[in-house]
Amino acid sequence: MSATFAGTGPLLRTTLAHDARRFAPWVLIATGLSVSSVLVYPWAFPDEQARAGLATAISANPALGIIFGPAFDISTSEGFNSWRSLALAGFLTALGAIFAVVRATRAQEDSGQAELLASGVLGRGGRLLTGVGLALIGSLAVGIIAGVATGLCGGAWDDSLLLAATFTASGWMFAGVAAITAQLGSDARTASTLAVATLGVLFMARGFAYAADAPAWTVWVNPLGWLTETRPANSNNWLPLLWAVVFTVAALGVAFALQARRDFGQGVIAPRAGPARGTVRTPAQLAIRLNRSQMITWAIAFAVLGVVFGYFATSIHDILEKDAAVASILAAGATTPQALTGAFLVTILSLVGIIAAIPGVQLMLRLHSEEIEDRVEIVLAGAVRRSRLYASTVALALVMPAMYVLISGTLIGAIASSGDVGVDFGDTLKQAAATIPAVWTITAVSVAVVGARPQVSIAAWVGVLASFVLTLLGPTFKLWDWVLAISPFWHVPNVTESDADWLGLVWITLVTVVLLGVGFTGFRRRDIASR
Repeated sequence: MSATFAGTGPLLRTTLAHDARRFAPWVLIATGLSVSSVLVYPWAFPDEQARAGLATAISANPALGIIFGPAFDISTSEGFNSWRSLALAGFLTALGAIFAVVRATRAQEDSGQAELLASGVLGRGGRLLTGVGLALIGSLAVGIIAGVATGLCGGAWDDSLLLAATFTASGWMFAGVAAITAQLGSDARTASTLAVATLGVLFMARGFAYAADAPAWTVWVNPLGWLTETRPANSNNWLPLLWAVVFTVAALGVAFALQARRDFGQGVIAPRAGPARGTVRTPAQLAIRLNRSQMITWAIAFAVLGVVFGYFATSIHDILEKDAAVASILAAGATTPQALTGAFLVTILSLVGIIAAIPGVQLMLRLHSEEIEDRVEIVLAGAVRRSRLYASTVALALVMPAMYVLISGTLIGAIASSGDVGVDFGDTLKQAAATIPAVWTITAVSVAVVGARPQVSIAAWVGVLASFVLTLLGPTFKLWDWVLAISPFWHVPNVTESDADWLGLVWITLVTVVLLGVGFTGFRRRDIASR
């Protein structure tokens, strides 16, 4: 056993010294979510009437429940913080843990660093234990810093610490999941995709189970459901965290067992052999070939999203009528079920659009990674111009998200229109189409970053993050319109309204053109393989 993990201590210390800073963004975001909730809540909702209005608004749009989970009690700042931060900050901490584990395991095998390390005094399980250790320590740091900062900013200590503990537990569980997928995947990209896909499926399943008032067992079979059932600021149940620890230990046990049995540099899932002779003749074909697996995976994911959201839309009236506050508003004639359903569909399609921008950003960053690995320079050494190579990737990055939005929109409209909820298939498809320009604007941010300033490639995700925060969280904080307008999705009209304002789409299209111009100009003028 000691030989298996020989050299782990020095390697872990070195890894912490070099890679710990990569966990800093996840710490800052999780802490910022929690602290801002406690600080802003008394200002945004100063009295009981405002807080009751918030509760009604959340209940009237079940799409928020899918994303953030149930609002058990938002009459206090701690309860609001729990609703707003538990699912989202836990999700982000889990992402950080996944990337940390894969980077310290499969990514090193892909780059050859693992072979160099193995030539010294390092046991077979040393690298995996180091990657897991980095993720566990990073997740623990998220919990400690977020919990203490929230308590110091006025949050109740017991509520704040339990909430922060769910962030840590989420990171720990998915460190275990990533440790398994690092043994299954044939390379780092496959390992990351498997782990993130697992996280995404469980995240959406939890939200759907709560929003649709599904049977209790659908929550308890989901590890993320255990964290929600801790109910910070409500019942403060620490017991489910024990199950998270058990899950983490079990997952790590499976990972180390697989690691001991697989060949170095190989995965349990073997990659498919390529053709005997190359068939790629153009940059466009090369872009499609490099991203084919990713494109198919995302297409399936958006088809599933369309089915889930479409089914959910068919029962939207029943869900709304179960809420006493919403039922009283409907009874008073202040709004109609059709209006609430329309708002629900706009929110859902905005969420679909934000998610659809992710593969577009990934594709642009994939081009940058190919550039860093000196593969782009080889292509440009032939008769391929820079503008043509970049245009092929950009075109795919714009077309892919548009297709995904239309796939989900078509399925949502087809399924929802079959129910007696007042949803028209044509209107739903038009709403999906109206969302596409906003998706292109987010993708164009990554085009500009990769083209002009690849040294700050992390900024490619700014569009996705800002749109998510402003579109789904901004209204709950009653932010000013000029702040909300930063998100391109704020400019997407509700096509079912008779006075829909289409001018906003023109403005964000102009912004998209400018960002694309910046990206193409920068890529044409800068050095290749700029780090």
